[in-house]
Amino acid sequence: MENLPYAQLAGTLENMLLKIKTASVPENFSQDFVSTKLSMKGGTARSIIPFIKKMGLVTPDGSPTPRYTAFRNMDKAGAAIADAMREVYATLFEMNEYVYELDNEKLKGLIVEATGAKADSNTVAKTLATFVVLNKMADFDAGSSVDTVEADEFQTETKNLSQIPIQENASSSSSSKEGINLSYTINLNLPATKDIEVFNAIFKSLKQHLLQD
Repeated sequence: MENLPYAQLAGTLENMLLKIKTASVPENFSQDFVSTKLSMKGGTARSIIPFIKKMGLVTPDGSPTPRYTAFRNMDKAGAAIADAMREVYATLFEMNEYVYELDNEKLKGLIVEATGAKADSNTVAKTLATFVVLNKMADFDAGSSVDTVEADEFQTETKNLSQIPIQENASSSSSSKEGINLSYTINLNLPATKDIEVFNAIFKSLKQHLLQD
């Protein structure tokens, strides 16, 4: 069974997202920023911050992401929320790729199936409310809010590189005709980012230190 993320109060999440659109981009999306710049005080507002991070609008350390800035762009806001929903509710999209078109009863049925929770539980109610609020802001026909083509190409290349054996031949003696074949398999774990410069740095380092002739 899957634990689907949700906001404690969907209305507070909606209000915070609307305020993010009009406020300046902070260096750090902190409790101070939420209470001072967004004028949202109290524990309920603070409880929304982890969900904002799950949406990929800010990093775990609080730094705004490209998705954050895209969301503040009127032309990209809907796509940014759609991208976030596909990640946060990946399980639901795997169960039905058009889950965003379902009515509330059918959506609730999927949530119950995915979580294993009781249909009348708070978990199901809050998950449903959160999904509905986000879905009102989302535009699933707009495409991605950020250019991920190059990042996807790098990820594909990395998967291929992780299976490439790097061989080194060494002789057991200078007169021996048979060498010892050593094979190394390098497995790369990419960071969860769409910043193309991160991938550029990884492959540059790989080329310099491991793939030289």
